[in-house]
Amino acid sequence: MQLRYNVRLYPTPGQQTALARAFGCARVVFNDGLRARQQARAAGLPYISDGELSKRIITEAKKTPERSWLGEVSAVVLQQALADLNTAYRNFFASVSGKRKGPKLAPPRLRSRKDNRQAIRFTRNARFQVTAGGKLRLPKIGDVTVRWSRRLPSEPSSVTVVKDAAGRYFASFVVEAAEQPLPQTAAEVGIDLGLTHFAVLSDGRKVGNPRFLRRAERRLRKAQQALSRKTAGSNNRAKAVVKVARAHARVADARRDFAHKLSTQIIRDNQAVMVEDLCVKGLARTRLAKSVHDAGWSAFVTMLEYKAARYGRTLVKIDRWFPSSKLCSACGTVAESMPLNVRSWTCPCGTVHDRDVNAANNILAAGRAERRNACGGTVRPAA
Repeated sequence: MQLRYNVRLYPTPGQQTALARAFGCARVVFNDGLRARQQARAAGLPYISDGELSKRIITEAKKTPERSWLGEVSAVVLQQALADLNTAYRNFFASVSGKRKGPKLAPPRLRSRKDNRQAIRFTRNARFQVTAGGKLRLPKIGDVTVRWSRRLPSEPSSVTVVKDAAGRYFASFVVEAAEQPLPQTAAEVGIDLGLTHFAVLSDGRKVGNPRFLRRAERRLRKAQQALSRKTAGSNNRAKAVVKVARAHARVADARRDFAHKLSTQIIRDNQAVMVEDLCVKGLARTRLAKSVHDAGWSAFVTMLEYKAARYGRTLVKIDRWFPSSKLCSACGTVAESMPLNVRSWTCPCGTVHDRDVNAANNILAAGRAERRNACGGTVRPAA
């Protein structure tokens, strides 16, 4: 399976200038290709093919005085910028024709040098490499210092160099990683995700909601107020923008670290994990939107999914309309209503339920039923 390994880069001032040049050239090639296709469509001309676009926007453009500086960066960076444009168009056409599932996609837009994220990609034919000293050698940029947190499991097929809004540089390697099945265990768990507690497990454990954004609101508010007082276009305003971005980056990093540690623990301890397929986009349109985004459920479930596939575990997603909170896990009675302010309730059968633990138990039972139906028989926990 393919995985991404992200590491922090520390380019020198000269390398930062070279990277800025590469970011700019890739952005110009992308925008030139987009304009060429837009102008052809406006003139009623046929759609420009990928090969013809590459010849016109890169090969021939380098020979002109206006675009001669495109030769100062690796040709692979320019080709990958056009590949991104072609992929964006294919996804747009597939969305319009109904071949692509999910919400409708908009056509590609022009890229701006003021975008929060700047990125370039090097593929294997660019001959990038990790040196014996642990640095990342990039063509026409040099050997960039890397802070390695772990070793790459195999030779990377590509690397994307990213500069985020906080001014940090990262390298994202795409590598082939072999599956690493963990020793089998008999444990299975159902997970009810929520806001009062981030996760409630069917074994009764409750994981508190860290609320990273809420805890950082005071610091974020002060940074944003300082930004609002700066004169537009001034150097001080540019510095204040970076301070705000760094404050948000700390929140995002803490949330991601929490989700990684919790998902790894759950996958390591359980052979099968059952979780609800929540409609986060729908919940994000309610009055709880800020808390829903702060929780980061989608990223957490995605981590569970790929870690389960890699480590030989089973992840079952339960339908979002399954009445996990209203269903009595003891007798199967479904309550008529269950407002969010009701945290515990008593079933007519006499069982007193903790709302979240009961939901987690129902999710576990529903997941086991789905596994049994998929296998065409009884699913027994691993010995």
